[in-house]
Amino acid sequence: MKEPQLLIVEDEQAILHMLITILKKENFFHIDAASSAEEALVLCKMKSYDLILLDITLPGRSGFEVCPLIREISDASIFFLTARSTDLDKLSGFAVGADDYITKPFNPLEVAARIKVHLRRRLGSVPRVEANLFEFGPLSVNTNAGEVRLHGQPVELPAQVYQLLLFFCRHPNQLFSKSQLYEKVWGEEFFGEDNTVMVHIRKLREKIEASPSNPKFIVTVRGLGYKFIPEGGTHESL
Repeated sequence: MKEPQLLIVEDEQAILHMLITILKKENFFHIDAASSAEEALVLCKMKSYDLILLDITLPGRSGFEVCPLIREISDASIFFLTARSTDLDKLSGFAVGADDYITKPFNPLEVAARIKVHLRRRLGSVPRVEANLFEFGPLSVNTNAGEVRLHGQPVELPAQVYQLLLFFCRHPNQLFSKSQLYEKVWGEEFFGEDNTVMVHIRKLREKIEASPSNPKFIVTVRGLGYKFIPEGGTHESL
């Protein structure tokens, strides 16, 4: 397995140094560090990370604010690292996209163990996504070439359908409502009677699904929205 890429976003130098020291001893990760939200965003645009340790209390933007921005450009798992330990804080963290929530003070050895377990599960079941190439079983998307292939054969997609697929590729296993997809992909405010998303979902399924009426990649969650399943396994469209 390729060495996992880890980013620690922490402005307290003592905590940052402690985490780096402990995690490097594991000889399991490649570690980068950032001391602010803006620095973290720059790094995420330059490099593909597997997991991000994100402090909530940062100078400028908080972790709560920057987490959704990271989600826009990275499919990394995100662990919040914070002294805030109330149930409301934890729920807020998960609501904005966190995968786990670690409260201070913490045992750094436990943190290392939790990261390793999570990454082994993640990298063992979810295909590796490089900065410019997404590969999900028979489906591949090369963003440099703007090329989509299915079972090695090129697939021609209209521009907006391609952008929809690209958004799904960047956010695997995440549920999005029609309004969220419209606002994220089309960049406009959603009006409830607009069927644009449904039409483009149907067009995309016709291009990449073996059976568009029984989709394996892009599944419908009744009453909630759509989810991209990178494994393309057996899932029932509801």
